[in-house]
Amino acid sequence: MQFIDQARITARGGRGGDGIAAFRREKYVPAGGPSGGDGGHGGHVVLEADANLQTLLDFKYKRLFAADDGRRGGPNKCTGASGRELVVKVPCGTEVRHLTTGILLGDLINGGERLVVAFGGRGGLGNAHYLSNRNRAPEKFTEGRDGEEWPLQLELKLLAEVGIIGLPNAGKSTLIAVLSAARPKIADYPFTTLVPNLGVVRRPSGDGTVFADIPGLIAGAAQGAGLGHDFLRHIERTRLLIHLVDAGADDPIGDLRVVENELEAYGHGLVERPRILVLNKQELVSDDQLPELVGDLEGASGRSVLCVSAAMGSNLDALLERVWRELGV
Repeated sequence: MQFIDQARITARGGRGGDGIAAFRREKYVPAGGPSGGDGGHGGHVVLEADANLQTLLDFKYKRLFAADDGRRGGPNKCTGASGRELVVKVPCGTEVRHLTTGILLGDLINGGERLVVAFGGRGGLGNAHYLSNRNRAPEKFTEGRDGEEWPLQLELKLLAEVGIIGLPNAGKSTLIAVLSAARPKIADYPFTTLVPNLGVVRRPSGDGTVFADIPGLIAGAAQGAGLGHDFLRHIERTRLLIHLVDAGADDPIGDLRVVENELEAYGHGLVERPRILVLNKQELVSDDQLPELVGDLEGASGRSVLCVSAAMGSNLDALLERVWRELGV
């Protein structure tokens, strides 16, 4: 399934039905009078969060979402039928913004939450409304009003409690593949992961916690370089970050600072987010050099460092214990 996390759509409410001019003509009713009914209201366009959806792929090929129009009024003061509302399903975690102004209209987080994004037009009035002592046979009626039409920007921010971040080829996909049933693409070259991957890791209590593998960040990601600018928003909702550093890199300290600088540049409180610093691929460093490298990382970050090997399955239980402790499980 193709992962799409941004979409631009147009929502158009239904047009209200027209009122009519009609007169009551029945035998033995000499002064029937005006009996034109009102038009029905146009339908609304409603976005509804659906927990079964994971992407905005449905909006790649269809951009216009229009609700039904209201029906025109009928004789004998009959009101026309109102247009049915159009319910559009979106994934949980979708932000809805006005495309032109950027104003946030709503944030659909939980399944079943609804947001009306375009109201239908009001129905017109029939001539029965214009009966007065001065005008006993009015022929005036009004047309229905057009529904609202708005250009919208949909942005999906994944709902994961734990986000795994780091430079390309730090071992993020390998870690989530070992901890969960997720099967992301894994290879020995950078930028193997081009879209976020979700995996469910079982807690000690038996229920699951969602982990997100975020595509690798590079210097300048917060300003749009590489893939980071497109996917940094997916860790805005996470409660905890796992920052992976490649022990076999040429400059692990420099790699650490690159990611921390990008988190600070992006903002949205990511620097203050609880974070576990993990040195991955410890098998690539000799036992004599490992303590020195750990000490340098702790001195540069001010955080304790946990050494693991995702590929070898080493010390992952200690990592999960740390995660559950940070989440208060």
